[in-house]
Amino acid sequence: MNDVSPQPPVRRVAVLGAGTMGGGIAALLAEAGFAVVLTDPAPEAGERALARIAKRAPGANVTFVATPEEAAVAADLAIEAAPERLDVKLDLFRRLDGAAPPHAVLASNTSQLSITALAAATSRPAQVCGMHWFNPPERMHLVENVRGLASSDATMATVRAVAEACGKTVVEVADRQGFVSTRILAANLIEAMRMYEEGVASASDIDAAVKLGLNHPMGPLELADYVGLDVMLAIAESLTDALGERFRPPQGLRKRVDAGYLGRKTGRGYHEYPPRDA
Repeated sequence: MNDVSPQPPVRRVAVLGAGTMGGGIAALLAEAGFAVVLTDPAPEAGERALARIAKRAPGANVTFVATPEEAAVAADLAIEAAPERLDVKLDLFRRLDGAAPPHAVLASNTSQLSITALAAATSRPAQVCGMHWFNPPERMHLVENVRGLASSDATMATVRAVAEACGKTVVEVADRQGFVSTRILAANLIEAMRMYEEGVASASDIDAAVKLGLNHPMGPLELADYVGLDVMLAIAESLTDALGERFRPPQGLRKRVDAGYLGRKTGRGYHEYPPRDA
């Protein structure tokens, strides 16, 4: 363990990204009484997130700013909730490191990328960790806190306290590709895709078997459509690089992504969905 002096208490949190994940995280933080500064490259995403937060925590201390630097300048904790691309996240962590106060903790909401690599892009690796919230953040009970190679005990205690203040149960995991939840989820979903391609059962019957026989709230192919098949493909490729052939994405997944059948967000994946305004 890497023991250092205790971190100051967190009062002000910067959230980078105002989409489904970032907006939900910001809403929970605001409801828990933290001052929140939200940023996103798309102002319309910020407007949607602020409306979402106002419904859950009316009168909360939340502001929207244009840049990560403005968000981080007075933050005790910064949570990055950007798209799941290492190059994007590395750039944000470099910018956060330059703008945030020296005591600030920098956390990534990544579901599977290397926290140690993100920490190495900063001058404060002991103050960098993972803080993996689940979608949708307002409904899911878990936060997976990820200890990078250099993450200090004080850093891990800080993010645990913040997550628990938001009413979450915390598990702490080592920085291994996919952590616990994404690794297990990907294995299940990829196997269901292979079964579908082998003609073991229809997509609906595979989902029904898992829901009713294993008591899962969603079937694996339904869940893959919900996550997004493009996202699932990226996760599978990343896990294959790190952990080997058992995570290699099936050809049917690649073909669906090539065709633009990305799941719920496009109306078609392993299942078909009505238009969003239907």
